[in-house]
Amino acid sequence: MDSSMDVAVIGAGAMGSGIAQVAAQAGHPVLMMDARPGAAQRAVDAVRTTLGKLAEKGRLTSAEAAEAGARLRAVGSVDDLTGSRLVIEAIVEDLPVKRGLFTELESVVGTDCVMATNTSSLSVTAIAGACAHPERIIGLHFFNPAPLMPLVEVVPGLATAPGLAERCSMWMKQWSKVPVLCKDTPGFIVNRVARPFYGEALRIYEEGLADMATIDHAMRTVGGFRMGPFELMDLIGNDVNFAVTRSVFEAFFFDPRYRPSLTQQRQVESGRLGRKSGRGYYDHSNGSLPPTPKNDPELLDMIYRRILVMLINEAADALYLGIADRDALELAMTKGVNYPKGLLRWADEFGLERCLSALQDLQAEYGEDRYRPSPLLRRMVREGRLFHG
Repeated sequence: MDSSMDVAVIGAGAMGSGIAQVAAQAGHPVLMMDARPGAAQRAVDAVRTTLGKLAEKGRLTSAEAAEAGARLRAVGSVDDLTGSRLVIEAIVEDLPVKRGLFTELESVVGTDCVMATNTSSLSVTAIAGACAHPERIIGLHFFNPAPLMPLVEVVPGLATAPGLAERCSMWMKQWSKVPVLCKDTPGFIVNRVARPFYGEALRIYEEGLADMATIDHAMRTVGGFRMGPFELMDLIGNDVNFAVTRSVFEAFFFDPRYRPSLTQQRQVESGRLGRKSGRGYYDHSNGSLPPTPKNDPELLDMIYRRILVMLINEAADALYLGIADRDALELAMTKGVNYPKGLLRWADEFGLERCLSALQDLQAEYGEDRYRPSPLLRRMVREGRLFHG
């Protein structure tokens, strides 16, 4: 990808601003556009401020920061994007709105322009379906904050032109990102495989087996995760996390494995969205003390094992269904959500037979399809194989 190639980013929120910063630092002239008056210019100013702070900290030279900032320009409408060769959309997660934008966009840009969506949970195929030329539409799902998180999920739709995914993957490597190729299925890799991290934690809490602080403590200390599930949901935003969960649940035709939690729904309804609202599962106001977890080793181990086997099962099923290959699945979870290790490697170390037994015990206890073991996990145990064998 020629660094002089014009890139456009539509949507001047946190994600769009981050993507624009990444593209500008990679050497591209970047146009930022947002339907809200003044939003694009405010985003350009904010990114330039961020670049200046990076220079102050020594992460960029002053010249690099100034040059990247100078490559950013705010524009007022889609009509201003005619010369762009790559357009990345990062607007609201609303299918009709995205379809309308891409329909408008393809009537403006040149025939050689690649149009990408940063959607995290909607179908790339469905977004492209409204267009006359769906073959040049692809998913490029960055993770927040885009300048810091290395992963980009590259998602071709059903009609995406052959070779476009490979070309976009090459571009992302040139942007110092780690691209992983995955199928256009609900949640792609990360938002699908990570669902049990939140969902099973909520279930353990709802059953009264442990409080939130103890569940978080278990996953940090026993599991080695950087943050526990309730801490992470408060950081992400309960409204955002709940919306993704509900979207994946509905997109999978209400598969019980992805059922949303009433506990999280009540958090959203009450306005307890997490850090951004000052209150979520925890109180984030100034002076508030963190809750004290229980330090019962047996309880902590139970929590860790129950959530881990559900995560492993989801990763195994994603591999079984061809959502991505083994290495892409491992990279996605370590580079996209900072898991301590790839879940399939973790499965080998934990023991596939032990994992299968734990899932079978949960299914027998609850009688729910939520805990059904992946056919691939069953097969590998039967055949004595390892994911990394």
